[in-house]
Amino acid sequence: MAEANGSDARTAVAVIGAGIMGSAITRNLVAAGLSTRVWDQSSSATRPLADAGAVVAASARDAVQDVGVVITMLPTADVVESVIFDGGVAGAFADGCVWVQMGTIGVEATLRMKDRLAASRPGVMFVDAPVSGSKGPAEQGQLLILAAGPAAAADAVEPVFDVIGRKTVWLGEAGKGSQMKLVVNAYMSILIEGVAETMELADRLGIGHQQLAEAIEGGPLDAPIAGAKFHKMDRRDFAAEFPLEWALKDVDLAIGATRGDTPPLLAALSDQWHTAVAAGHGRQDVSAARLALGS
Repeated sequence: MAEANGSDARTAVAVIGAGIMGSAITRNLVAAGLSTRVWDQSSSATRPLADAGAVVAASARDAVQDVGVVITMLPTADVVESVIFDGGVAGAFADGCVWVQMGTIGVEATLRMKDRLAASRPGVMFVDAPVSGSKGPAEQGQLLILAAGPAAAADAVEPVFDVIGRKTVWLGEAGKGSQMKLVVNAYMSILIEGVAETMELADRLGIGHQQLAEAIEGGPLDAPIAGAKFHKMDRRDFAAEFPLEWALKDVDLAIGATRGDTPPLLAALSDQWHTAVAAGHGRQDVSAARLALGS
């Protein structure tokens, strides 16, 4: 077997979950020449991936048969657990393969799944590797991968991570990746709510969005994610790149990880975004936080 770069060891990969992130990851793996299978409950999600060259598996169990790396990119811990354990997929993992859990499911759930896998399939390695980045970076293969797990897994996943990520940060034992992801997403969420409220304040004071952008862009207050969401809010383009409901899920996971000593800004942000989701904006982009502010 040969990798896309001509070496003698192709990595066969299975991607479980073909939403915004999973579909982008699958396309990049196929484009890089890696043998790639994909499974999702929705055939409409996997049909375009078949056209792109991925092998669409009839079931998640079929997808993971004899592959070296299995990626799960599913929205919640309950879904991951249902598919991998309740659905019997863990039993179909090849001996020596690596399960890379990339969805943001929280620290406790990550450790629970690591332990459950170790008890039932000790020959399979578990890597906790949530990613930072939304639709655009995923499509461009520019995700930040926050990896944690056994050192022996690093070589196996390197050809995959090199395709889908701009950078991989190894953080130690499983659970550390999920901890870092919650911290990073808390930072991102605070920035985005800050952009929304700043735009609302500018509107109330009669300051034009273009003027505000000119004052910020290129200076020390400029940040790529803030700028991108600023312009989405300005255009009133709320097409989902990272849905608000999933951003809120991550905020609440971060709050849960504090074990009752919640930072006050995160607590207020969670309340605000719950209001936005209740108002029907959950499936829209996280920039739809702007819509809960009245303008």
